[in-house]
Amino acid sequence: MTRLLFREDAYLQTAPGVVTGHTDRGGVIVDATPFYPTSGGQAGDCGTLSWDGGRMTVATSVKSGSDVVLVPGEGQSLPPVGTEVEQVIDWAARHRMIRLHTALHLLSVVIPLPVTGGQITPAKGRLDFAMPEAPADKQALEDALNALIAADHPVSETFITEAELDANPGLVKTMSVRPPRGTGQIRLMRIGTGDAPVDLQPCGGTHVRSTGEIGPVLLGKIESKGKQNRRVNLTLAS
Repeated sequence: MTRLLFREDAYLQTAPGVVTGHTDRGGVIVDATPFYPTSGGQAGDCGTLSWDGGRMTVATSVKSGSDVVLVPGEGQSLPPVGTEVEQVIDWAARHRMIRLHTALHLLSVVIPLPVTGGQITPAKGRLDFAMPEAPADKQALEDALNALIAADHPVSETFITEAELDANPGLVKTMSVRPPRGTGQIRLMRIGTGDAPVDLQPCGGTHVRSTGEIGPVLLGKIESKGKQNRRVNLTLAS
């Protein structure tokens, strides 16, 4: 089982590790990693592995059971099992994704409808909503979203039991992705403080420490994805 260093600190950019295995498709498994694997709609981290006498470009990161697999770029040599490596994520790409990810949580606040899908890359984010009709005033939504961001609400995590989640099913906004079970605990991301936070929902992704770090955002095209669905695109202003 890979130790998920990104879960302990989403701002960790480098970390040592020991190669514990290779996959049959040529991926590398390290005992502990800051690389976030593709999941929950968020793209996997890229970056580099380096070791005594070698260096490997990490094109992306994916899940394999309880392990994180670092996928090498084409033509890369792999560090042998047992090798001590230094892992470096592409921080510029990660930072854009954690800003976008947190902004999408806030988007689900200003559009309080069930979420049917989502995706986050360094370039943009989007949420799909169960929304039969497009919003009448997209600018009003963008203004409300940027007001929540500018309020600089703190972002933190908390945990509840699976039984507590079952007793509060309204915490789950996403219809397409269900919180992982089996450990007995569910991770919740909280935006804001007190008994009535701005947002509180299960999430295993990476986020900023406060909403002000997101900066201004722009709502892009709102696309029709069937009779009952609308896709709302989001980009960072800078």
